[in-house]
Amino acid sequence: MNYFLGIDAGGSHCRSRLIDADGTILGVGETGPANTRVGLETLYATLMEAAGQAIAMAGLDDAQAATIAAGIGIAGLTRAGVRARIEGLAWPFEAVRFETDAVIANIGAHMGQDGATLVIGTGSIAQIRHEGKNFAIGGYGFPISDEGSGAALGLSAMRHALRALDGRTKPTPLSSAVTARFDHETVRAVAWMDEATPRDYAAFAPLVMDYAEANDAIARSIVEDAAQHIERFIETIFERGAPRCALAGGLSQRMRPWLRERTVARLSEALGDPLDGALYLAGYRRAA
Repeated sequence: MNYFLGIDAGGSHCRSRLIDADGTILGVGETGPANTRVGLETLYATLMEAAGQAIAMAGLDDAQAATIAAGIGIAGLTRAGVRARIEGLAWPFEAVRFETDAVIANIGAHMGQDGATLVIGTGSIAQIRHEGKNFAIGGYGFPISDEGSGAALGLSAMRHALRALDGRTKPTPLSSAVTARFDHETVRAVAWMDEATPRDYAAFAPLVMDYAEANDAIARSIVEDAAQHIERFIETIFERGAPRCALAGGLSQRMRPWLRERTVARLSEALGDPLDGALYLAGYRRAA
C-alpha cells in the first residue's frame, strides 16, 4: 500500500491521519462525535468527512484515494449487530479494518504488544491485550457505566447544582457556575437534561476540574470519587494479567495528579496515540 489512513471516532470528536508508506503525515482531519449512538448514516457521513479532510489536505485524486488502506476505531462498535452493518457500507478504500476506539488506543499505546490502556475521556473503558487476547473492562455506556469519565463528572456536577438550587445542599462556586448556564432556573436545567448527550455532560468536566484544583469542596469530592474509580480500574487491569498500563483520553492527564503516587508509579508512558493504533490496524508498521 502507498497510503494508510487512521481514524479515531469517539464520543466527542473524530480525528483522521493520512500517511504514506514512509510514515510521512500527508493530511489530517477533525469532525464531531462519531460513536454508534449518532446513527449509522450520521456516523458514516462524519467518518467520511474526517477522511475527506485528510485526503484533500494531501492532494490525492480519486484514483490515489482508492488505494488507501484504512484502520478505523469506533466507540460503540461492540453493540449488537453494529459491526456487520458498518462493514457492509460502501467504503471507497482498497482495504478497511474496524475495531473499537479503545482497541486502537491500546494498539497505539503498546504498538501491538501486550498491555492495557485505560481511556478516560467522554466515557471510560479499559482495553487489555494479554497473551494475544483482547478484552475490555467497563465501557458499557453512560450513565450505567463510564465511571471516572468526563460525562460522569458532569452528571455529578449537575446533581449537586440542582440540589443547591433546591436548598438541599450548600451552594459552592462550582454549583453557581453550573446553574449560571441556565440562569439559575431549575426548569431550564431540566429541559437541557431531557436532550443532553454524554458529550454535553462531559463539557462540564473542565469546569469541575478547575474548581477542584481551586479547592471547591464539592468539586474536590466529585474528582476524588472519580479518582477512586480510576484507581480500581488500574488495579483490575494488573489483576487480569496486563504487563503494563498506559492512560489515554482527553481527561487522563488532568486526573493523573489526583491518583496515589504508588498508582502513578505503576503506569507506563504510551508509545503512540490512538491514531498510531488505527494506522497499525490499517497495516502500517514503523521502520525499526
